[in-house]
Amino acid sequence: MWLQLVNVLYVLVAIAMIGLILMQRGAGAQAGSGFGGGASATVFGSRGASNFLTKSTKWLAIMFFAISLGMAVYASKMARQGGATPAAADLGVMGQQAPAAPAQQVPTAQVPAAAPAQQPAAPVSAPQYAQQPAAAAPAAEQAPAPAK
Repeated sequence: MWLQLVNVLYVLVAIAMIGLILMQRGAGAQAGSGFGGGASATVFGSRGASNFLTKSTKWLAIMFFAISLGMAVYASKMARQGGATPAAADLGVMGQQAPAAPAQQVPTAQVPAAAPAQQPAAPVSAPQYAQQPAAAAPAAEQAPAPAK
């Protein structure tokens, strides 16, 4: 139960961080302030949105990293105890499946010892291929051209 609530909180914090980061002005936003960029002062106060957004992003990032660290510690603790995580215990439909039979061992092929390399009797200039008769391909019938 608690693990599911922590996961939901984790996702909500991540989504909020993405939204706040995308709302912040970049370094090149100063040039556009002459074309009506002062609208944020009416919503977020006289200091503008930068102070509110940066502080909110900072605290959301702290929460994100704290939750990440807590979930990692919890997962490693459960792994040391034998992997009895709630997700592993509830397999659903897959829990009803019969365990797979162990794989049969295939005998390995016996490879004879390599023979020592022999020198060719005469130098070979080009590979000699056996001439095979060309297979008689059926003649392709040409369809008569349509009359105009």
